[in-house]
Amino acid sequence: MTQSAEFSFSTVPHLVSAPGASSRLGTLVASHFPAARRALIVTDPGFLATGLVDAPRSSLEQAGLAVHVWSDVVADPPQSVVLQAVDVARQHDADLVIGMGGGSSMDVAKLIAVLAASDQPLSQIYGIGNVRGTRLPLVQIPTTAGTGSEVTNIAIVTTGATTKMGVVAPQLYADLAILDAQLTLGLPPMVTAATGIDAMVHAIEAFTSKHKKNPLSDNLARQALSLLSRNLLRACEHGADLEARQAMLLGACLAGQAFSNAPVAAVHALAYPIGGIFHVPHGLSNSLVLPHVLRFNLSHASAHYAELADIIDPGVSGSEEARANALVNAMEQIAVNTGIQTTLRQVGVSAADIDKLADDAMLQTRLLGNNPRELTRDDIHSIYSAAY
Repeated sequence: MTQSAEFSFSTVPHLVSAPGASSRLGTLVASHFPAARRALIVTDPGFLATGLVDAPRSSLEQAGLAVHVWSDVVADPPQSVVLQAVDVARQHDADLVIGMGGGSSMDVAKLIAVLAASDQPLSQIYGIGNVRGTRLPLVQIPTTAGTGSEVTNIAIVTTGATTKMGVVAPQLYADLAILDAQLTLGLPPMVTAATGIDAMVHAIEAFTSKHKKNPLSDNLARQALSLLSRNLLRACEHGADLEARQAMLLGACLAGQAFSNAPVAAVHALAYPIGGIFHVPHGLSNSLVLPHVLRFNLSHASAHYAELADIIDPGVSGSEEARANALVNAMEQIAVNTGIQTTLRQVGVSAADIDKLADDAMLQTRLLGNNPRELTRDDIHSIYSAAY
């Protein structure tokens, strides 16, 4: 696109990126939300068990806030969990919501913030722009470097056995996002790898999105890919490296800002059914289909892919086509180097399941429409077969 083309760009108004920032959460909350008195921290049982909620909680209490920790978030949260969380917020009369965890915890926190003080039912806000009115103040603190959910305006809810729905609205942007790598030091290498590749997918898909791609999202995607590609293996192999961990968090955040404005496409469309049916973590689902979708898109996105290849491997040379292919190979190699699964069969998918996956992926019209190249069901079936 030309630099003068019209575009709009939205993101979270305040961002703090500093190791240890969550331990001064009370001070940050007091300065941003001086009227807040009752905070609800939303997290999952696994993160609560690490003990890393204690310092932020006591910091809030020292600042004079009453704090309730609700830790019943599950991966791919179903509607029932969201509704339970909203009830808890109402019972405690929460006037501030703090998401602390991976994408699921932050997504639930967004939905609590918009629903707790509203008479709108959850079923009415699915889709784009259907949230009415204001919401409770919202702080997001990611504990994985992947989803970018702390700076996106979307929340994903599991609505059936294998189906998911999205809520997309400006009210879902947090008031404050805090990036504190000390909260990510305990992440296992495989989780670090899958969430990191998820963030790289966000950057790549934002950079090639058919709709709403713009100069700001492009710059964020490029910077994100640079940070993520330089630090992913380091963070996997040396989990206590605070500098690498902080760079991964910032990279994931910048990628989140990019794809929140220039939306993701076919990689995500094909990943959602893998996660929904086989309960494969979202980042890993993305990673499994990524190289095969990129290869499919080469005919329509080679110029963009060549530019991204220059970021991941500054030494890459040759024609545009050769450099575009180098991006596909580099992403494939990154997955191999981290040691995560690289084929569908490794996560329990059988050849007989590909038809069902293809049917479900075809339903992801919101995402498929952003892809640089149009996909038919046969195309999708072929991509899953290649990933098998």
